[in-house]
Amino acid sequence: MNITGMSEQWVSARIKQKGDSKCIPWKSLKDLILTHPDVRKRVDVFALSIYGLVVFPKAFGHVDEAVTDLFDWLDKRVTPIIRH
Repeated sequence: MNITGMSEQWVSARIKQKGDSKCIPWKSLKDLILTHPDVRKRVDVFALSIYGLVVFPKAFGHVDEAVTDLFDWLDKRVTPIIRH
């Protein structure tokens, strides 16, 4: 959850187990979008939320940890495609 810019403790306190996935509730991300002091992080978290809720829905009202990993890779310019 590096994309949020929040501490590991913040993430640990909010992450939930939903079925076979770890997810963060949309409400926690919404609160972060509304209050984060860094405008760029607000936009990043908003984009993460849209992808997590619409493009990769797994648990209703929650964003899967795998989506946050994808955003972290993209931020670091790592291509998540296996090349032969």
